[in-house]
Amino acid sequence: MPDTLEMPYRPYIFGAGLPGEHPYEYKMGGMSCLAGDVLQGFSFPEPLRVGQRLVFADMAHYTMVKTTTFNGVPHPDIAIYDPATQEYRVVRRFGYADFRNKLS
Repeated sequence: MPDTLEMPYRPYIFGAGLPGEHPYEYKMGGMSCLAGDVLQGFSFPEPLRVGQRLVFADMAHYTMVKTTTFNGVPHPDIAIYDPATQEYRVVRRFGYADFRNKLS
């Protein structure tokens, strides 16, 4: 998440609190080999479950313009989330054709 590397920025995760606010504290690790692909300082009222969706809000400002497919890390989907209805709608997915088209 380039946003958190480029700026002193703590992303908002729906349902998460600051450290010590809730009893279950976590570090979030990404799937890249970047040393900075770790976010700290999130607490939750309940333990997180494997496969549970975490929604990071307001992450498009640098995440989309600085994203790369280096080391096979795919581009993130662009989605809209409505917390009132809990509707999650993907508006753009990236695939191999997008990667190929960037090469020419």
